[in-house]
Amino acid sequence: MKHAEVVRVKDVMKIEFDLIHGIETVADALRAAKHLETECMLVNRRHDDDEYGIVLLSDIAKKVLGADRAADRVNVYEIMSKPVVSVDPDMDIRYCARLFERFGLTLAPVIQGRTVVGVVSYRDIVLRGVRDRL
Repeated sequence: MKHAEVVRVKDVMKIEFDLIHGIETVADALRAAKHLETECMLVNRRHDDDEYGIVLLSDIAKKVLGADRAADRVNVYEIMSKPVVSVDPDMDIRYCARLFERFGLTLAPVIQGRTVVGVVSYRDIVLRGVRDRL
């Protein structure tokens, strides 16, 4: 039996992403964002013993817009999720998809060591990992 080529997260992830600080307002973070196609902004660690956080665009829609709050009066730390569930760049995309399903995720930062190196989503897995190899 022939084994299919293993496609790894690092082969499909986006390497451009926005890394912001939790103290920023949502309005400032959105103004500074350059890579919102990732549908998230990652929140940087404050110190070596801290963990990364994440703010999805859907979090902003639900917790700011939907709650009728002003984006310039809400700090990122108020709406972020922390700690974030992350994946390793060498993970097989099949296991990444299973992890997403098990934990109800649609995307995750890719962390190597203690550094974010990318962001991966279902979209990346399907379009880059499956469709491009058909």
